[in-house]
Amino acid sequence: YSEADMAELCRTSDHILFNSMSQLARFRPVVEEYCARTGKPIELGIRINPEHSEGAVEMYDPCAPGSRLGIRRSELRPELLDGVTGLHWHNLCEQDADCLERTVAAVEAKFADLIPKMNYVNFGGGHHITRPGYDLERLIRVVNDFKQKWGVQVYLEPGEAVALHCGYLVSSVLDLARADMEIAIIDSSVPAHMPDVLEMPYRPHIIGSGKEGEKTHNYRIGGLSCLAGDVAGVYSFDRPLAVGDRLVFSDMAIYTMVKNNTFNGVGLPSIYLYEPEGDHYECVRSFGYEDFKNRLS
Repeated sequence: YSEADMAELCRTSDHILFNSMSQLARFRPVVEEYCARTGKPIELGIRINPEHSEGAVEMYDPCAPGSRLGIRRSELRPELLDGVTGLHWHNLCEQDADCLERTVAAVEAKFADLIPKMNYVNFGGGHHITRPGYDLERLIRVVNDFKQKWGVQVYLEPGEAVALHCGYLVSSVLDLARADMEIAIIDSSVPAHMPDVLEMPYRPHIIGSGKEGEKTHNYRIGGLSCLAGDVAGVYSFDRPLAVGDRLVFSDMAIYTMVKNNTFNGVGLPSIYLYEPEGDHYECVRSFGYEDFKNRLS
């Protein structure tokens, strides 16, 4: 946090967690002064690093070697922990309750002396709770056992699970070409509109398509930017694509709007709400050149 961040957080937050002992030492007096002056109670917590990786993609693994996220046991300074009432960790990514269970065991092994002194423990995010087949019974057991054993409140932060399989990116075919294979160029861009496709990486689903070779007509789907790697993947279709065809990418609510960018002047997609009962679409936000320009000057 910066000093400006902390001033705003004191006004808007009831709980503030720190990612390092140095930040806790630096800003605890700021929080305490604010609480004394205003009478508003604010609980302080720390983010710990369990040093237990569950095999997530390294880019999304907070327990990977060299991670800056969370305080390792060896870095704890007991003299600074008076008044700290919460622990938080996050080490999962799109994973099941068995991963959480093993992580809890790792946390208990490293931080057992701290947990009884806390009011709450936050198990972080990455829990794929709404995915078909997720072991909800195990999750419930792990949470209840932890609460009963340690006498603390437990929080979960399911992020992706809240919007899993929601949202669509609707693209249109702008051009068809042939190089080593058939290519369809769409009016969207992977690095600008679907950056996680390159960062994870993963292959997004297009409704009605198949994997390469699964259906009769195969196309490499490329975006409209200048980046050679602006490619969603190779897809197959029952019929040949034509200019103007719409390709609908599914499961696009997560890490799209918040990561959209105007890379090399590529426009941002409009945001629509869909009402299925009346089959009604409403454009709630559209973007133009001024949005691009205003970010630059």
